[in-house]
Amino acid sequence: MIDPHAPAPPGTPPPWRGPAPLPVRPGTGRFLVLVCVFVCAACGLVYELELVALASYLMGDSVTQASVVLSVMVFAMGVGSLAAKRLRGRAAAGFGAVEAALALTGGCSAMSLYAVFAWTGDWGGLWADGPRCLLVAFSLAIGLFIGAEVPLLMELIQRIRRQDAGGAVADLFAADYVGALVGGLAFPFLLLPLFGQLTGVLLTGAVNVTAGGALVLGLFRRDLGRRARWLLIAANLAVLGVLASAALLADDFERAARQAVYGDDVRVARQSGGQEVVLAGGTAGRPLDLFLDGRLRVAGRDERRYHEALVHPAMAGPHARVLVLGGGDGLAVREVLRHRGVRRVDVVDADPDLVRLARGDPALARLNGHAYADPRVHVTVGDAFGLLRRCPRAAYDVVIADLPDPRSTASTKFYSEEFYGLARRALAPGGRLAVHAGPVLTRRRDFWTVEATVRAAGLRTAPYRVGCRGARRGPDAVRGPGDWGFVLAAVDRPALRLDPGEPPPRTLTRAALAADRRSAERTRVHGARVSTLVHPRY
Repeated sequence: MIDPHAPAPPGTPPPWRGPAPLPVRPGTGRFLVLVCVFVCAACGLVYELELVALASYLMGDSVTQASVVLSVMVFAMGVGSLAAKRLRGRAAAGFGAVEAALALTGGCSAMSLYAVFAWTGDWGGLWADGPRCLLVAFSLAIGLFIGAEVPLLMELIQRIRRQDAGGAVADLFAADYVGALVGGLAFPFLLLPLFGQLTGVLLTGAVNVTAGGALVLGLFRRDLGRRARWLLIAANLAVLGVLASAALLADDFERAARQAVYGDDVRVARQSGGQEVVLAGGTAGRPLDLFLDGRLRVAGRDERRYHEALVHPAMAGPHARVLVLGGGDGLAVREVLRHRGVRRVDVVDADPDLVRLARGDPALARLNGHAYADPRVHVTVGDAFGLLRRCPRAAYDVVIADLPDPRSTASTKFYSEEFYGLARRALAPGGRLAVHAGPVLTRRRDFWTVEATVRAAGLRTAPYRVGCRGARRGPDAVRGPGDWGFVLAAVDRPALRLDPGEPPPRTLTRAALAADRRSAERTRVHGARVSTLVHPRY
C-alpha cells in the first residue's frame, strides 16, 4: 500500500493543494468517488477471471493458468502502485488516463488471445510460447493499471476533504472489496451466460472507461486544463469506439476464428454446461467431428475404433447392468447395446445440451445408432462423482468411464483414488471397470499414473493402447491424439479379451488386443505415484 503522505520524487508537484472546487457537496463527492472505486474494482476482477477462464479453455490445466495470471497480476499491481507516485500531483488526469488504458487493454484481451489461438496454427512450432507470452503480457499490463488506481483514488478522495489515512484506506478498500465481490459473481452468472467471453469483457471495458471518465470529467474537471480535458475526452471516445466496433464485429470474428480452428464445415457451436460444444462435418460424406472446449473429443474417422476399444473388452463377462460415466454423445452406449443380455444402461453426463444433441442432431444421432431411443437407456444429468457416492453397492456389472483426459483440472477428480474406490464399490462380483486414460505416447506419465491409481483402489489392471489411423490437422488443442490409452480393471485379474458369444467389433480382434497390451507395457513408467483428491499428480 502506498503511503499518501510519502514525500514525492524530485520534480513532482506537491500532491496536497487544498480542497478541490467541486460542482457538488463534499459528502456527495466522496460518495461518487467510492461508487467509481466499486465499479472499477468489479471491472478489474472481471478482467482477471476472463483471462483465467480463456487461458484454461485454450491451453488446459486451469490451476497453472490461474496461478500464472493471478501471480503476475498481483506483482504488477505492486509495481503499478509504485509507479503511480509520479502521477499523484496530477491525480485526476492520471486516473482518467489509467482507466482509459485499462479499459482498452482489458476489453480487448479476450479477442486478442482467441485470435492468436485461431490463426497461429500449430503451437508446437514457432508460436509454442506465443499464447503464454501474450497471457503474461496482458496480466502484467492489467495488473499495472489496477495497481495504479488506489494511490490515485486516495489522492482524489483526500482532495475532496482531508482526513486521516486510515479512514480513507478503510473507505476505499470497503468499496473495492464489495466491487470485487459483485464482479466475481457477475462474470459466471451474468456476463458469460448472456454475452459470452468476447462481448462480455468488451462490455466491461465500456463500463470501466465510462465510470473513470465520468468521475474525472464530471467531478474533478476543474483540476484539468483545457487541453487535458479535450485529450481525455478524445481518448475516452476513442476507447469506446474501439470497444463498440469490436462488439459489433464479435460474431463475425468468432465465426471466422471458429472456421480457422475447426474448418469451414462447422454446423453447431454453442456454450453448454460450462463448455463449448462444436459439431463439424457429418454431411455430404464428410466425417463428423465433435469438439468439447476446443479439444477433439470424437473424430468421425476413428471414433468407432476408440469406442470399441473402450467398451468391448469390459463387456466380455456379465453385463446385464451397465453404467456409462460421461459419454453424453451416445457413442459408447451404442457399443454397449450391441451386446445381448444388456437389461439396463445408466448414462451420467454433466451437460444436458450434449445429450440433447446426441438425440436430436441427425448426423450425431445416426452415428450413435439412435442409442437414446432404446428404452433400456436411462440418462441422468449430473456429476459422475456425486452419483457414485450415492450408488448402492454391487449395483453394476460394468462401469465405463468415458471422461475427458486428466490434463484438465476439472477432470482430475475423476482420475483419483477416491473416485476409483467408489467405482469399485459399485461393481458387482465379477464386474469390470473400463477407463479412458488419455494418450500414452505424448503423456506417458499421466497414463501410468492413472493405472497406478486404479491399482491403489484395490483393483487389478490390464492396460492397453490403441493407435489412431489419422489425426486432424490444426492446433494441438484441436488435433486428434496419436493414440488412446485404456485401463481395464477388476477385483480379480481381468482377461483382456472379447466375448465370443457376441457380434464381433468391426475394428478390434483378440490378437490386436494382445498386441495393444504389449505396446502399452513397452511404455511403462515405473514408480508412478498415486493421484488423490488432495494431491493430484497429473
